[in-house]
Amino acid sequence: VSAVKEKKMGARFIELLNVLIKTAIMGLIMAGIILINRKYLMEGNVNSGTFSIPMNISMYTLIVIIITSAVQSVFGVGVLLFGTPLLLLQYEKLTLVLPIVLPISIAINIFQVVKHYKYIDTDFYKKILFITIPFVIVFLALVLSLEAKFKNLGIGIFVGLFMLFVALKSYSRRIEQILKAFVRYEKTYFIVMGIIHGLTNLGGSLLTAIAHEKNYPKDTTRVTVGVSYGTFALFQMLTLLLAVIGIINIPGFAAENMNISFSNVIYLVVGVVIFLITEKFLYTNIDNEKYNKIFGIFLFLSGILLIVKSL
Repeated sequence: VSAVKEKKMGARFIELLNVLIKTAIMGLIMAGIILINRKYLMEGNVNSGTFSIPMNISMYTLIVIIITSAVQSVFGVGVLLFGTPLLLLQYEKLTLVLPIVLPISIAINIFQVVKHYKYIDTDFYKKILFITIPFVIVFLALVLSLEAKFKNLGIGIFVGLFMLFVALKSYSRRIEQILKAFVRYEKTYFIVMGIIHGLTNLGGSLLTAIAHEKNYPKDTTRVTVGVSYGTFALFQMLTLLLAVIGIINIPGFAAENMNISFSNVIYLVVGVVIFLITEKFLYTNIDNEKYNKIFGIFLFLSGILLIVKSL
C-alpha cells in the first residue's frame, strides 16, 4: 500500500514539476517582451510608438491566432506556417509578423514536448538542430537586412507560390515526386527546409512532409514535429531579440521596424488557452488523413490570397 502511495505521490510531483516548468518558460517569454518595451520607453526612443505599452488588439490578428493555434495544437505546426502568410495580408512585412507568432508557436510546442518528450525521434531532431537551424538563422538575418534597406521589398508572392506548390502535391504526381526526391536526399532536404523557413516561415510544410513520410505513430509525429518546429521559432526569436537589444549587428536592420508591444502578450495568452481547449477536445478525434485534406485546401486558399495581395 505504501509503495502505491509513493508511486502516486511521485507521479503528482512530476505533474506539478511539468506545470511549474511550463509556467516559468511562459513567464520568461512574456518578460522578454515586456523588458524590450520598457527599454525603449525609458530611453525615450523617437520610435517609441512601435514599442509602446498601450494595447492595440486587432480582431483579425486575434481570429488568425485562434485558428492557427488550434491547428498547431493538433499537428505540431500551424502558427508560423499558416499564421505568417495570413498576417502578412495585414502587416505586409515579416518583421512585423514574427514578434506576434514566434512566442505563441514556442509556447504551444513546449506544452506538446513536455507531455510526449519520450516519443521524440532524437536522430531526426539532431539533424534539425545541426543542419537546418544554421540556415534558418542566416536567412532570417538576410530577410531582416533586406526589409530594413528596401521599404517596398516584400516576399508575399514567393510565399504564396510556395504554398500553392505544396498544396497541389496531393493532386500532381510531378509535384509529389519532387517532394519525395527531396526527402530521399535528407541533408539537402534539411538545408532547403532551413532556407525556406528563414526566408518565409514556411519550413513547417517541409517538416510535416518528411515526418509523415517516415510513418511515425501519431504521438511521435506530433512531438517530433513539435520539438523541431519549436526549435525553429526559438532560434528565430533569439535572433530577433539579440538584434533589437543590439548584441548582434545585422547590417541595415533597425529596431523600429519590429512590431513589439504589450498586445503580443495578450495574443500569447490567447494562443495558450486555445491549445489547452483543443488538446482536450480535438486532438484524439482528428486523424492524419483529415488533416492532410484540410492542410491542402487551407494552403491553396491562403497562397492565392497572399499572391493577390502582393500584386
